[in-house]
Parts: sequence; C-alpha cells; structure tokens
Amino acid sequence: MRIFFAGASGVIGPVLTPRLVEAGHEVVAMTRTEAKAERLAADGAEPVVCNVLDADALRDAVVAARPDAVIHHLTDLPQQMTPDQMKSGLEATNRVRTKGTANLIAAARAAGARRIVAQSVAFAYGPKATGLYDESDPLYVDGPAPGAETAAGVAELERQVTNADGLEGLALRFGFWYGPRTAYASDGYFAGEIRKRRLPIVGDGSAVWSFVHVDDVAAATIAALDRGATGVYNVTDDDPAPAREWIPAYAEALGAKRPRRVPVFVVRMVAGRYAAFLASELRGASNAKAKRELGFGPRWPSWRRGFAEALG
Repeated sequence: MRIFFAGASGVIGPVLTPRLVEAGHEVVAMTRTEAKAERLAADGAEPVVCNVLDADALRDAVVAARPDAVIHHLTDLPQQMTPDQMKSGLEATNRVRTKGTANLIAAARAAGARRIVAQSVAFAYGPKATGLYDESDPLYVDGPAPGAETAAGVAELERQVTNADGLEGLALRFGFWYGPRTAYASDGYFAGEIRKRRLPIVGDGSAVWSFVHVDDVAAATIAALDRGATGVYNVTDDDPAPAREWIPAYAEALGAKRPRRVPVFVVRMVAGRYAAFLASELRGASNAKAKRELGFGPRWPSWRRGFAEALG
C-alpha cells in the first residue's frame, strides 16, 4: 500500500514511519522543513517538504505520491507548554485541524486515495456524571475557553474526515500520549513540572484520565489503514485512572517528590475553569469500539507498567 503520511516529522513519526516500512508499505512522508527530510529518508520514507496550509503545493505533492491512503497526524503544538506558547499553539493547531484538514482531504481525493486516517483526541468530551466516555458522548464545544475552541476544532476535523465524499474517513480519538518525545517523557514538559511539584492532585483526585503509549498510537494507526468503517474511535489503554492514582505513580516513576494537593477553587482562580474541569471532572474513555472494530489491542494495556518501564 502507498501511504502519504502528513505529520511524519512530529512525535509519532520516528515510531510510525519505520513500522509502516517494515510492514511493506511505501511511505511518502511530509515535513515542513528541509532539515527534517534527511531523518525521514533514513527511516525508509520518501520525504516531501510541504505545508498543509498551502493548498496548491499540497495537492501537487499528494497527487504525485499516488497514495492508497493518507495519514493525518498533523498538529502545531509547542514542546514547552507555557500559557503563551500553548495559546498560540492551540490557535495554530485549530487552523491545521480545520483549513489544513480540508486541504488534505481535497488533495487525497484528487490523488484517488481511498482512505484517510486522522488524529483526534479522547479528552475533548464534556462533563459526564458517571462512567467512561464512548464515541456517542458530545464534545465540549459549549464549554469554557480554551477547551471550547479546541473541541470545536476537533469536531470540525472529525466532521470533514467522516463526511469526505469518495473517501473512507476514520478519526482516532487518542488518550494522552506518553513515551519517547512526548510531554510525559522523562525529559518532557510534565516531567519537569512534577519535579518542581507543579502538577498537583486537585480536589479529591477523582478526575479520570486515559493514556496511550506512542507504540500503541502507531499500532492503531496502522490497523485503521485497512480495518474499521468510517467513523470515530477512542484509542486508549485499558486502564483509565483517577488523578489520585496516576499522578503519584508518575512522580514515583520519575523519582520525584510526592505531589501536592490543592483545592479545585484554587485551580479555577489561577488557571481558569477549563483547567479546573480537566483536573477535577474529566472522565476516561472506553476503547471497546476500537478493540471490536479495529482489532486494537494495546501492547501497553496499562500506564502503570508503561510509566514504570518508560520512565524508571
């Protein structure tokens, strides 16, 4: 199968590109900079330098690649997540998820591709009293900023992908990524925050988060190339966990001090309503549909082992 991989120079590229090549796929890997093209070639891909927001150049690149399927793992998020950097990064990523997705779909259609597999997120859902999120639960488009803007961008990406005429479109709603090069890696942003005791347990620590190792992000993406019908799929590990469990375990795996506890109202005052929602009300996501329809079985079924082995 010929694959056009948009986002190959991001976090997932060094994991996914070699696996695609090893599986016998021909990979045309897109990056925005010449500097990253050499690495993509070393991974066995044919590099192409292009920006997803340049519709004409993108169309030419994808048509020339003649792909059977297109992978959309594009974001524009910063390595460090300071408030100013995150604000600009989220705005840029929303442009990629809206205008960029439209450009990529148009290019894929012009090239005669049959399928597009796109990255989405499993933490843009809204409040839920009990249980895990499934794919029928609404995204938090009417929530507080900046979550509402992110959810709206995610919703638009998913709408475009799953309604693309002539294409089978799958949107994979991933849990929080951990593993090499992620924000949760030993040299990542959140590792630095927890070493400084700036990643606290908020309230009673009952917010439930779902994680997924980047190895399993790659595996699910590959599975979605030829499995599953058009639609959205939560892709997470098997162990959604409350913050009172995963944050101390993460600190322990990094050899950091135990996290502090802070009241919800403090987070709401300092960081805003959406940060307080994530820290105190978020619910984990069920991966049952991905297991059933994509044949997804995480190599890392629990972050508990994953944190210990990846960070220890």
